[in-house]
Amino acid sequence: MIISDWSDVPDRLATLSTHPHAGSIFGANEHQWRLEPPVTENELAELESQLGIDLPAEYRTFLLQVSRGGAGPAYGLFPLRRVEDRWRWEGDGASLTDLETLSRPFPHTEAFNPADGLPEPPDEDDFESEEQFNAAEDAYWEQHDTVVCAPEHCIGLLYLCHLGCAYREVLVISGPARGQMWADDTADDGGFRPLHEPDGSPTGFASWYRGWLKQAEEQIRS
Repeated sequence: MIISDWSDVPDRLATLSTHPHAGSIFGANEHQWRLEPPVTENELAELESQLGIDLPAEYRTFLLQVSRGGAGPAYGLFPLRRVEDRWRWEGDGASLTDLETLSRPFPHTEAFNPADGLPEPPDEDDFESEEQFNAAEDAYWEQHDTVVCAPEHCIGLLYLCHLGCAYREVLVISGPARGQMWADDTADDGGFRPLHEPDGSPTGFASWYRGWLKQAEEQIRS
C-alpha cells in the first residue's frame, strides 16, 4: 500500500525530540531530530526532469509533505539540495548515487555479491619477503576494489542514509525492484541485499521510515 499521508510524522518527531532519552536512539546525535523543509511541486518537477526519472511514490510524497532530508533511520536521511541549478543528495556516501545513471534499471531482484568469485587475499607465508607480500597485497586490494566498487552495481540506486562503517541503505529508483529498500554491505564484502518485512514482503520506503519511527518511540518508552 502506498502511503500518501505523512501528516502525523512531524508531530511524532517533535515529541521524540523533547523526550529526555531522545539522544539514546542510534544516530539521533547526528540528525538531532531536525527536518529540512519539504520540496515544492515545482522543485520536485525540476529534479525529476533533470534526472529523467519519476521518484517512487512513497518517497515522492515524503519529500512533498515532510522533508527533503534530516531525521530518519540511522544517521538520518541524506538531504536533497539544489546547488548551482542542479539537484543532488548530500551526505556521507550520498555521492555513490550516480545521477547520470539513476534512470537506468537496477537489474537485480535477489541479493548479490560482487566479491563472489574473487580469490582469497594473499597469505604472507607464501612469500619470501615482506616486500613481495606487500606488493601482492596491494595488487589484490586494487583488483578487489575495482570489482566490488564498480559503478555499474549502483545503477538505478538512490543512496538515502548511512549506518556508520560505510554501511548504507538505498532506494531502488528503476528496474524490477523499483520502490524497494536495499542494503549496501559491500564495505564488509557482504554485497547488496533487499530489505524485508517480518512477513517476508519487500520493504518499501514508507515501511522503512515508519518502522524506524515506531521502533524509536518504543525504545524511549521502554
